[in-house]
Amino acid sequence: MIDDKILNELPQIEILKDEPLAHYTNTKTGGPADLIAFPKNIAETQALVFFAKENELPLTIIGNASNLIVKDGGIRGLVIILTKLAEVKVENDLLFASAGASLIETTEIAYQHGLTGLEFAAGIPGSIGGAVFMNAGAYDGEIKDVLAKVKVLTPTGEIKEYSNEELEFGYRTSRLQTEHDIVLEAVFALKQGDKTVIRERMDELNFLRASKQPLEYPSCGSVFKRPVGHFTGKLIHDSGLQGFTIGGAQVSKKHAGFIVNIGAATATDYLAVIKHVQQVVFEKFGVKLETEVRIIGTDGK
Repeated sequence: MIDDKILNELPQIEILKDEPLAHYTNTKTGGPADLIAFPKNIAETQALVFFAKENELPLTIIGNASNLIVKDGGIRGLVIILTKLAEVKVENDLLFASAGASLIETTEIAYQHGLTGLEFAAGIPGSIGGAVFMNAGAYDGEIKDVLAKVKVLTPTGEIKEYSNEELEFGYRTSRLQTEHDIVLEAVFALKQGDKTVIRERMDELNFLRASKQPLEYPSCGSVFKRPVGHFTGKLIHDSGLQGFTIGGAQVSKKHAGFIVNIGAATATDYLAVIKHVQQVVFEKFGVKLETEVRIIGTDGK
């Protein structure tokens, strides 16, 4: 069996079988993965990719699982969770962050070194890899504004580097989403700044998030992309959808752009709420809401 083979060939790597992904997602939902691996370094990550390729095993990469919905059927094949690749280091004005490093913790390290440029990301609950993959952003800042280059692992196991320009960044998009490369490390080009000013800006943005966003509940963050010429939250609010609930998933009463887990929600609940919101907003305003959250997995095992 493939389960025994991977455990025998890669005994140094922590690998779990039939593990519920609800244990790792920010929504606290998601069915089981056939196999979940937690590599500790690039070499182990590369070994897992080679194993998946040689054994024709479907491969899924997950970081902090913050802007992600895993369906209740779970994920077939091998899931690699990169949160143990978490090293962050600073050399002059360059900050090097491994894919699994917390974006929030990385902004703190930048602050400690008196480096400015990452303040916008102070409260974004994702990983470096996911942030680059999605071109994460908030409060007039985006990853593309400060990223110098990224080291990736291709689906065939080759290590490559891309410059900022080569990543073809757009609004919540990057080249990585179509080529399925795995972020290993990102290098940010920052600037020397006043630590007091940096701290004040980070505290200000964290206060704004806490006051406006439903951080007291599990969620997948901002669910929908911002449509051109509109504000997503206002569209949903004006559609009378705040508080709309299916099962344990609810359109947040605090911020209409969020769907929260108010208790024992399933991914199916989440997807049903998303579909209903899209339908109502389109009926009322003729605007098609596209999901920003990444939705993966199967409906049934």
